[in-house]
Amino acid sequence: MSPQRLNILRLSDRDLDFLVETVQPELVDKVRLKEILRRDDDFRNSFISDEKIFRRFMGDEEVFLKISPALFFEILLRKVAKDFKGFGFTIEKTGTMKIPIFDTKDVVDFLEKKDLLDYLADMLSSFTRIESYTISVEVRKGIREKIRFNDLDIFSLMHLCDVVEEEYRIGFYKRIADICLFILGIFPDYAEREYRYPFSRQVRPQIKGRVRIGPEDYEKEGRKFYKLAAEHCSTKALEVSEVFWTLHEDFQKAKKPLNFIAEHYLRYKRHKLFS
Repeated sequence: MSPQRLNILRLSDRDLDFLVETVQPELVDKVRLKEILRRDDDFRNSFISDEKIFRRFMGDEEVFLKISPALFFEILLRKVAKDFKGFGFTIEKTGTMKIPIFDTKDVVDFLEKKDLLDYLADMLSSFTRIESYTISVEVRKGIREKIRFNDLDIFSLMHLCDVVEEEYRIGFYKRIADICLFILGIFPDYAEREYRYPFSRQVRPQIKGRVRIGPEDYEKEGRKFYKLAAEHCSTKALEVSEVFWTLHEDFQKAKKPLNFIAEHYLRYKRHKLFS
């Protein structure tokens, strides 16, 4: 669970085939074009934003099987960045109300910051497969305990942050923060429904052995753990400190493109993609 240095997301051979065959199927020297896509980041990014790619993407029910998850979500995020440039406002939901917020330029500027769109695409792709782990930790001198957890359970991950050595905490900090952003971005209805009754808006009672937290708590914990990740001694060497600080400070802006994707492009596919 240790984070790697952030780079432009690397395209697999399968990804390159999909992109080239979609935009320039008649091209003779496809090998040359693929090489340019690998080497020229600006050209690569503009190529992925081509409208032909999005049309094929939306028209192919099996597209997720033809490209990498990271490219799948990068295509969506670049489409949203383009969509938002034509919008006058975004929508925020508060209870049963929808409130227009005139912040689309801020969200577009956020997505154009170095490495952020790549980080979000990689983060979303990580939730397409949930892993379970068992690790042994020393709970007292000479006494070790096996802890089982999966990487979508923020409470077990929080517990692990208290028992693992400092050098290993960065991966857990990052994952906890990512879970909070993922849930509020892609499954905001889940966060609200699990915390409150839908009609009365009353907070559901706590159940023994099960902790309920609301949307405000997810945001609070997300900001907190991105800050802890940004401050960790290893982030400078990994070159991710700036990304973590931005997500800590602009958590709301990070959530909005994910909300738009969930509502407009993945509304009926979310549970299948993130099973």
